[in-house]
Amino acid sequence: MNRVRRETEDTYDVLGIGFGPSNLALAIAIAEHNGRVGTDRQLRAAFWEKQPRFGWHRGMLIDDATMQVSFLKDLVTMRDPTSGFSFLCYLKERGRLVDFLNQKTLFPLRIEFHDYFEWAAGRLAGQVDYGHEVVGVEPVFEGTEVRYFDVSSRTPDGGGLVRRARHLCLATGMTPRVPNGAEVSDRIWHNRDLVPNVEEWAGRPTRRVVVLGAGQSAAEAVAYLHRKLPETEICAVFAKYGYTPADDSPFANRVFDPEGVDVFYRSPPEVKQSLMDYHRSTNYSAVDLELIDALYRAQYQEQVQGIRRLRFLNVSRLRRVVSQPDGLRITVEHLPTGELQRLDADLLVYATGYQPPDPGELLGKADKLCLRDEEDSLEVGRDHRVRVADSVSAGIYVQGSTEHTHGITSTLLSHTAVRAGEILDSLLAHTFPGDAPRPVLSTTAD
Repeated sequence: MNRVRRETEDTYDVLGIGFGPSNLALAIAIAEHNGRVGTDRQLRAAFWEKQPRFGWHRGMLIDDATMQVSFLKDLVTMRDPTSGFSFLCYLKERGRLVDFLNQKTLFPLRIEFHDYFEWAAGRLAGQVDYGHEVVGVEPVFEGTEVRYFDVSSRTPDGGGLVRRARHLCLATGMTPRVPNGAEVSDRIWHNRDLVPNVEEWAGRPTRRVVVLGAGQSAAEAVAYLHRKLPETEICAVFAKYGYTPADDSPFANRVFDPEGVDVFYRSPPEVKQSLMDYHRSTNYSAVDLELIDALYRAQYQEQVQGIRRLRFLNVSRLRRVVSQPDGLRITVEHLPTGELQRLDADLLVYATGYQPPDPGELLGKADKLCLRDEEDSLEVGRDHRVRVADSVSAGIYVQGSTEHTHGITSTLLSHTAVRAGEILDSLLAHTFPGDAPRPVLSTTAD
């Protein structure tokens, strides 16, 4: 029996695929636009999310971890400081505004910012259907022109839905990266699932845990495991000599400004690469200095006390991981000497980062309509709209998979609110082309 239902309602102007912070910010921008008095250019929007409820990196919601981005770079403030969906409005409603301000900090707890996201998502519950995994995107022709997309979803109960939309906005988040050939298991984790896995593991005898990685998530995982497993040796393995401090200086942070996206977008490929190389330490494989200092102090304190429960195997890499009935046998190579060391461990945590998915895998047949560059990456306009064949008037927008065109902010929260406004402007211009001129999104807009 076919349990897939095709909606018979009018076509959606935009269907968002994924409902993390990026598409949540877009949903807010659309809702606020539609709610303005006198606005007759209404956008009919809906969103699908694979998860059963809203969630943003739940597995790394460590109780004392703070955000690395200012609360002012929330879902709306950089686009509209008067929005009722701001973090400050959330604090006011929760009764914590004064208490938060008394902390004199720009960086909330990560669990608090996640609660803010849930609060915002809850106010738009009518726009999103959870538990819907997109399994197909079909171009819909009118004559020789692709005017719409029919998007199919699958639900956990075996059902599904087909919706038609003029435009799609893909924001499916990042996928965990693990070393080539590596597999996760009950003893080998990606740090994405750190907190729930530690809770489930609690109480089992644990001699040693190995953490691979040199970035913020890796350092947080090391500190968290060291605290949560007080009888366990925690070994951090990384190829660097030491953790690299994150560059959060004011001038370096300007790479996250909206104008920084303009500069990156209009730069030739060699300049784009140099900008990424120069400013990689603002985000990639870099750790907050405060956390670096705390880990060093903890190691030194153990050294003074004659304890060695926190170990850092620097300039090293994993050569081999063998699963055994009672644990893991891990071989670590010290790169300067080639010396091999065997570690018998109970757990291995890959804190090896994330990578954006290729939107083509989700688009299926519709991917053939998209233009790609010499590196086989999607060609994307400054308004985050994928360039497509001349016969296509339906639109595809992407959030999170545009680092090659829009720079380092593509996968970060810093530009989320502004990007939502840019996509909204572009959606309006393409949905109501006769009512208003297409907005100029930058000095180099297409």
